[in-house]
Amino acid sequence: MSGPSSAILCPVSEIDLPDHVRRNRAVWDRWAPEWVAPGERNWNDAEASWGVWRMPESELRMIEGVAGLDVIELGCGTAYVSAWLARSGAHPVAIDVSPQQLGTARRLQGEHGLEFPLLLGSAESVPLPDAGFDLAISEYGASIWADPYRWIPEAARLLRPGGRLEFLVNGYLQMLCEPDEENVPATDRLLRDQFGSYRFEWSSDESVEFHLAHGEMIGLLHASGFEVEDLIEIQAPPGATTRHAYVTAEWARRWPSEEVWKARKRT
Repeated sequence: MSGPSSAILCPVSEIDLPDHVRRNRAVWDRWAPEWVAPGERNWNDAEASWGVWRMPESELRMIEGVAGLDVIELGCGTAYVSAWLARSGAHPVAIDVSPQQLGTARRLQGEHGLEFPLLLGSAESVPLPDAGFDLAISEYGASIWADPYRWIPEAARLLRPGGRLEFLVNGYLQMLCEPDEENVPATDRLLRDQFGSYRFEWSSDESVEFHLAHGEMIGLLHASGFEVEDLIEIQAPPGATTRHAYVTAEWARRWPSEEVWKARKRT
């Protein structure tokens, strides 16, 4: 994949950004210091591990067979996924809406001697040509912080025919059981309606998340030119712990707190 080295490109004009993109950029610039230590830990890990339960790559196989592939990470944060990809022989490009997160990513590139393009911008409108990538990937990046009706068609545009789309998100059932109160974990009761629950906002901050029920996600992927190949509903391993307050291991042993979607662009 040809392109800039580690340059951070200029974003589009503020006036051109949707409200949820502006809000999420502001929130993630403010939250960025909290994600420095996790980013450093993940950059130091020799093997990829995924999600809040740190599921091993050997189980989820999200970056299997990437050697030689052109990959775009959508909503990269500190870009540790792109670091794993680069060490696995892929040619990653990473994009994120937060300058502060990308600043951490750029520093870690220097410390680890890895170089790949870092782009400042929204995964809903990526400033790159059509059909330039073999894999588009997101772990809690664009997959929950961007509008799926924008970023999934954009991923399809970026992928070559036969290219893969893989992303990890919160389990939809967990989202229906998660209270609005900050640091209160998901309950064993449904707190939201499934029908019509798509854009999730919180009283504790300005962030905007997006989550789709399975039927809606399958329909959107098909309409965007993808065939769904797998849906992995993750169960927390025995003895698992997490630093995140919104779900407990006990809950996630009974119900899926995370999902991995794998799809392929039709040829």
